[in-house]
Amino acid sequence: MVEVFAVASGKGGTGKTTSTLSLGMALASEYDVTVIDADTGMANMLFHTGLSDTETTLHDVLAGDAPVEAATYERFGMDVIPCGTSLSGFQQADPTRLKEVIATVAEQTDVILLDSAATLASRSAVLPVVLADRVVVVLQPTIPSISDGLKVQEYALTYGTGVAGVLFNRVSEDENIESVSKKAQRYFEGETLAKVPESDAVRAARRASEPLLAYAPGSAAADAYQEAAETLTIQETNSNEVAKRFRNAVLPDEA
Repeated sequence: MVEVFAVASGKGGTGKTTSTLSLGMALASEYDVTVIDADTGMANMLFHTGLSDTETTLHDVLAGDAPVEAATYERFGMDVIPCGTSLSGFQQADPTRLKEVIATVAEQTDVILLDSAATLASRSAVLPVVLADRVVVVLQPTIPSISDGLKVQEYALTYGTGVAGVLFNRVSEDENIESVSKKAQRYFEGETLAKVPESDAVRAARRASEPLLAYAPGSAAADAYQEAAETLTIQETNSNEVAKRFRNAVLPDEA
């Protein structure tokens, strides 16, 4: 079995990378999980996982200079495929090779989580949403964030990608999150997976180069991500068929 999720928001600062790694660690207690930093232009997963000194990354794989296995690292109970941060690496990477990367990984894991780019402004940015089975939309409880999230949903549905649900993140105590969540459910497909509170533990985890669930597993934010993972139902699919589907995927010419 394997299912591929894109974790996306349509804007920066919502906490996609934190959410991707937190969901990955929570799901890893039951499934084999691989997380991929598919934000090839503004990658930062390597800084969240203690891999900042890593030599081989997704950039090398997308450039055809390394096999995906060489860029895969066992970290915190998951396989992590980080992306590099250099401009030259980004320029040499061929984003269309991402489908082959996913197809290769799909043959040997249960769940793939793609940490997507903050925008939908380029081909490389939209590919994770196009290639995924379903998307997890990460929002802050603000009108601009919800508006951007709706664009992600529209784009996903246009290309046949389902919506697994909405994850409200960085929720402060003075925000009426229950009211916001109820209103958002009128417009988003999928359920509200969780409401993750703003947390000093998240910032401390980033400074320590660890995922939140490793650094502060008992924090309120970690508990919310555990709730989200429990709410997320993993669909049964044939790994070989999924791999074949990705290899034969038709990609958009442009965003």
